[in-house]
Amino acid sequence: MPKMKTNKAAAKRFRFTATGKVRRSSAFKNHILTKKSSKRKRQLRGTSLIHERDVREVRALLPYGN
Repeated sequence: MPKMKTNKAAAKRFRFTATGKVRRSSAFKNHILTKKSSKRKRQLRGTSLIHERDVREVRALLPYGN
């Protein structure tokens, strides 16, 4: 059986925690930042967990838990 391929687009966007949950970074913080307030940009800085309903799809894209 050949190796499964990792979806590289998903590998750049998601990381797994030690307990198996999936972290993601916030959207809307790459460009056109001048019109966004400092508070908004500061709150977009961190990471959050994806919804539990979406974990199954992400695991299918990342078979080796990248």
